[in-house]
Parts: sequence; structure tokens; C-alpha cells
Amino acid sequence: MNATELSPLWISVKTSAAATVLAFALGVAAARIMTRLHGRARYLLDGLFLLPLVLPPTVVGFFLLLLFGRRSTMGHLLEQLGVTIAFSWPATVITATVIAFPLMYRTTLGAFEQVNPNLLAAARTLGAGEWRIFRSVLLPLAWPGVLAGTVLAFARALGEFGATLMLAGNIPGRTQTIPIAIFFAAEDNDMQRALAWVLLIITISLAAIALMNFWSRPRRESRAGVSAGAADPELIPPPLPFSEPEAASQSELQVSLEKSYPGFQLGVKFAARGGTLGLLGASGSGKSVTLRAIAGLERPGEGRIVLNGRVLFDSGSAVCLPPAARRIGMVFQDYALFPHLTARENIAFGLHGRAPKDRDHSISHWARMLQIETLLDAYPPALSGGQKQRVALARALVTEPEALLLDEPFSALDPHLRRHLEEQLNHTIQRFRGVTVFVTHDRDEAYRFCRDLVVLSQGSVAGIGSKENIFAHPESLAVARLTGCKNFSRITPAGRESIRAEDWDCTLQVSSPVPAHAAYVGVRAHHVRFTHGSAPNSFPCWLMGSVDSPFQVTLYLRLHHAPSLGDCPHLEAETSREAWAGLCEVPQPWQITLDPERLLLLRA
Repeated sequence: MNATELSPLWISVKTSAAATVLAFALGVAAARIMTRLHGRARYLLDGLFLLPLVLPPTVVGFFLLLLFGRRSTMGHLLEQLGVTIAFSWPATVITATVIAFPLMYRTTLGAFEQVNPNLLAAARTLGAGEWRIFRSVLLPLAWPGVLAGTVLAFARALGEFGATLMLAGNIPGRTQTIPIAIFFAAEDNDMQRALAWVLLIITISLAAIALMNFWSRPRRESRAGVSAGAADPELIPPPLPFSEPEAASQSELQVSLEKSYPGFQLGVKFAARGGTLGLLGASGSGKSVTLRAIAGLERPGEGRIVLNGRVLFDSGSAVCLPPAARRIGMVFQDYALFPHLTARENIAFGLHGRAPKDRDHSISHWARMLQIETLLDAYPPALSGGQKQRVALARALVTEPEALLLDEPFSALDPHLRRHLEEQLNHTIQRFRGVTVFVTHDRDEAYRFCRDLVVLSQGSVAGIGSKENIFAHPESLAVARLTGCKNFSRITPAGRESIRAEDWDCTLQVSSPVPAHAAYVGVRAHHVRFTHGSAPNSFPCWLMGSVDSPFQVTLYLRLHHAPSLGDCPHLEAETSREAWAGLCEVPQPWQITLDPERLLLLRA
């Protein structure tokens, strides 16, 4: 075959290559824009981008002919500039690009949407701009999908026929691609020539797919002697060369924000003055949203956030600093370590732009403090949960933030490892110079870590104060529930210092005058005492069921009379296994006493 006979091959290859480059650039840019769009605009643009994929190619070619043809306005203007699109090689590139673009765009968008959004949020809190986040985090993590889209775009451009024939025509040596050559060879009944072109285009397509599989296969990464799921060594909190804890009292974070979501209204207001402030609440109470608003990852509708005198957000004066400018470190619930970077590179991510010597010194310092020196060359998939947490903490602290935000940092750990890491983390944050905000739904965790608590319920502050006061004197039903109280009853006043517990069917004496706002009485399960003899608030009870745990037993009790079919327990009591062994020897009914000093009078 001479050069003229082989021209469809060269035209197809260079057309597909050019169209793939254009489709890659346009598709990646469009996908990135779409990841940041919401609402109707997103659906409209998505439909327009995908339209060439669902329309017949000849219809697409017809529209392109209307746009670039010599009789069109644009075609006429281009001719005046000496540029002719229709029936030229650029026309084959345009049609192939338009047809290949939807595959590139949609595949890339799917790959981008599979990337954990916390990774992008973490990069923002570490001071990265959007371009650096795109090239250093999003694109590398989405690369297998982007590469697949590129190969699909190339294959689609290589096989384009209908639109090309409409706009570029069939000009041998100029616009005749392999698919057009196949069509006209078959039309001339030259089946051998058509088959040869078919086999060639199949070979090129298979070669592209093979290259894609080769480039996208997982690479073996250095694990630095760390095997996946390796157990953490015994952690010994080292002495940290921080300033004395009283220096933390100079730091202050003031938060007042409101934001509306479908079916949910967030409205919180609190202040943290040094030390560790806990945000305690059930799932869906607004804890994580509040934390993200402080970090700048969520924009409140109204309010004001001030850190050490710097206004981070103020709806009244339209101030909203980006995460990179807030000097706030954040440890995410899933740690959000960049999986394609080593532990060393993760920690160094927030030190971009610093001198290499200073950067290496900071990394070494925090690696030593958090006992992760041997993990620096390992990748996150090879680290255990505890190791990931320490790397994430080092990454957050290495930037010397003024505030540290911890979003349920122990939720993914087993109980044994959790206690070891609690000691390490507690030792670290107690000597942290700034304000620490600790989000948790675990009341015991909140009590161990935090000096003050903000209790959130359904998007609003249900209680605020020192942890001792919150646990000892909860003011509302929501706060009592979140601090572990399990027994509640509606009440009506029965005297100055007595109430009628409607759900328990009894009258109770209390230790102080009944507040006007009181609507419920509560008593903690471990404050239900088994007694003998007469005492205020003593009642006979019968056992309805029990649940064993290693060191205590939970008992479900019915008051006043033996339970009948369909009855529910009145109270839940907790007792030690030793006390339970003795109680089993006593015939029922037993007697319980609800100490007036232990009763909680709560507003609704």
C-alpha cells in the first residue's frame, strides 16, 4: 500500500490524538466545575455536556454544519479571516472532539466524585489553594478513572463516522478517516479492503486498552517494614516541650452561627477560652457541621466566628476567611490521610513553601513527639488505625495552628487501642498552646478529655458549662439523656417539695422546691439503690429482665406489683456482679429507694 492508500490511518491517528487532547482538557475542566456546582444549573449543564452522547452522530454533525458551515454566520466570519472549517482536517478534529467529549467528561466526573471529600477539605485546612488541591490530591487519586476516560475518548474519536462525514466529508488524503474508508470500501464491494481497515482499527483500540491497564495497575509502594494492620506498640507519652498549660488560657474562640438545611436548623453560640471544649451530641445534632463551619469548610448563613481577636467569619461585614487563612488544624473522623502520599509527605503537605531544612526539622520533631519515626516512609493503607490517627495529628499540629479541631477521633478504633491512644492524645492536647474543640457522641470520652462541654441537640445548644456541672445538674431532658441518664417520667407538682411521677405511678419527695419549668424527673441507673426498711421514696419492685456485662448487671424493674403480660419496666438499675449475686438470693419483691438528692428535675 502506498502513502495515499495509508492516508486514512495517519488521518485517523492524528485526528484521534488531537481530539483526545482537546477532549481531555475540556472534559477534566468541565468535570471539575461540575463537582463544585449544585442545584438546577448542574443538571442543565450535565444534560448539555452529555447531549452528543445520546444524539445520533449525523444529528450532531448537522448542528456542527449549521455552526461552522460556509453559509453559517460563524463560517462566513472565519472565511473572512482566511479560515475554512467545513470539509477540512480541522473539521474531523472538531467532530471527533465533540463526540468524544461526553465520555471523557462523564468518566472523569465519576472518578472525581469517588474521591473522599474529606481529603479535599483536609488539604484546604492545610493551606492549599484550589489549583494545588486539584493537581496534588484530586487528579492523582482520580487518575485511574481519568485514564479510562482518556482511552474511551480516544477509541470513540477513532471510530467516529457520521458527524465527520457531515462536516468534513470524504476527501481522500485530507478528511477520509478509517471508518469512512471502511464505509466506502464496503459500498464499492471491496470487502477485503474493508476487513483490513476493520482489523487495523480493532488492533489500535485493543492496544490503547492494554496501555490503559498497564498504566493504571497498582504500583508496589514502599511500606518501610510496616505491614497492613500492624499493631501499635505500647505508647509512652513523651515529655513535650510546650509552654506551660496556663498559656492556653490566653487563647479564645467565640462562635455564633446559624444555618438552615432542609428539615434542620442549626443555631449555636458558645465560647472556648483555652483548654479543651467538648461538643457532645447524638448523631445529627450539628456537631460536625459546627466544626466544619469553624474550619471554614462550611459557610454559615449568619453569625460571627472570632479566634484570638481575628474575625474568621462575620455575616454582618461579609468577612469569610478561606480555610487556608484561618490557622486552624483539623483531625477528621476518618483521618483523611492522602493515600498516594507517604506519612512524611502527608505531614509535610501543610509546610508547602517553607525551606527544606525547616520543613524536615518540623517533621522530625512531631514524628518524635508522636512516636511515628519508623512510619514516615509508609503509605496510609499500610498503617493501623492508631498509626493513622497519630500521623493525622502530626499533620494538623505541624502547621502551628491557633486552634485544633478533633472530629470524633476515636470512633474507628477498638476499645483496647482507644485507651492507649487516649493517653497519648490527652497528653498532647493538654499542652497545646491554643483552643481545642473535641467533638464526640461518647459521654465518657467527653468527660475524660474536656474541661467544659457544649451539649447539642437537634441543632441547638441544650446545655453549656463545666463538665462536672453538666453531668451533676443537667437542666433539660435532652442533656440528661446525652449524659447517660436512662430513667425518666413526666411529672405534676404534688407539693412544695414533692412531685407525682406519672409514668412510674408514684409520689416522690425531692430535696429542694420544685422549679416552675420542671416537666420531667430523671434518675441515673446506678443511683437506683436496693434497700431494706423504711426510707423516703422506697417502693417494692419485681425483676422483668436483666442484661449481663463483664463487671455489672443491668436490671429492668416493675414497681408496685408483679408484672403482667404486656407490662413495661418502670426503671433500669445497674449493680455490680457481686451485689447481683447476693440479690438473687433474696425473694421478690425487692425494695428500691430513689434518693431525693439524686433526683433530676428537668425541663422538656
